[in-house]
Amino acid sequence: MPGGITFTVESGLQNSIFGIVQAPVRRFIEKRAEEFEAESLLPKLFLMDTSKNHVDALTSMTAMDSFKPVGENGAYPSTSMQQGFEKFFKYQTWKQSFSISREAVDDSKLMDLKRQPTAFTTAYYRGRELFGISAYANAIGLQKKFNFEGDDFDITSVDGVSVFNTAHPAKVKKDLKQSNCFKDAFSLDALTRAEVAMHHFKGDNGELLRIAPDTILIPDDPDLMTAVFSAIGADKQPTTNNNDFNFQYGRWTVVISSYLSELAPKSDTAPWILLDSKYNKTYGGALWTDRVKLEVTSEKASNDANVWKGYARFSCTFNDWRFACVGGVSSGTELKKGA
Repeated sequence: MPGGITFTVESGLQNSIFGIVQAPVRRFIEKRAEEFEAESLLPKLFLMDTSKNHVDALTSMTAMDSFKPVGENGAYPSTSMQQGFEKFFKYQTWKQSFSISREAVDDSKLMDLKRQPTAFTTAYYRGRELFGISAYANAIGLQKKFNFEGDDFDITSVDGVSVFNTAHPAKVKKDLKQSNCFKDAFSLDALTRAEVAMHHFKGDNGELLRIAPDTILIPDDPDLMTAVFSAIGADKQPTTNNNDFNFQYGRWTVVISSYLSELAPKSDTAPWILLDSKYNKTYGGALWTDRVKLEVTSEKASNDANVWKGYARFSCTFNDWRFACVGGVSSGTELKKGA
């Protein structure tokens, strides 16, 4: 069943006039859900998780010291890890409903029986997609929170600053300030320098973390799409006199979002994001958590309508900022000419 949707049918409803619509409506909902889940960008951008808690604490742990040479019969060195920064993550409740009138069933209005459940499922999955991309769009705008459908959602990094920032603090090494927010427009050179910058992101103790970005997230912008695929889409560099080998070819997954085009801050330079998908899934850089997956209940209302209700609890936020960097932000730092 797509997404683990749970269906509950009110006792006795199957034997009523509405009994004939229960199975078809359920199939319409499931079919549309399958289509959305197959096309969703969320699994490419978030660590998708579940929880049974009302509120979860997100935290990081500092690294353990490396093994040390001690010689023959040497004593074991002692090392420890400590908790890094911490933030709390609360799950929001989401609801929607639609109803099928008795008259629609009496008159066999099949279009109504298909259109409403299809629109209901579309609203749920489109809302999830918009919510997740809105988090990224507002992160590009260096916001700490964003408003979605009248409610505010925290999108800070676990260190308390915006997830894209020019001065991320470290919990242990107090003098360490790191940037994952750059002003450079996308180009082959900027891509390479941003990748190297991520290679040199450090943990709270100042240790290198072996971050290796593999995903490029961009808005649905024609000029930016041309620049990205020109940079990574051929094994040679056709603009060079001797067709130099292009080492960026075949190394990237490109994620293009039309929603990001609409929601990201408007500027002369289109934003672009590099992500390390493996680091994200291991440490939860961008975190999506379903507390209660979609529950659909079918019941009869006092006005003789068949009401279908959808209930879910989920939210998204950012945790460890090191999973990504952004380019094309005017207030960002300039990518260095070296490591």
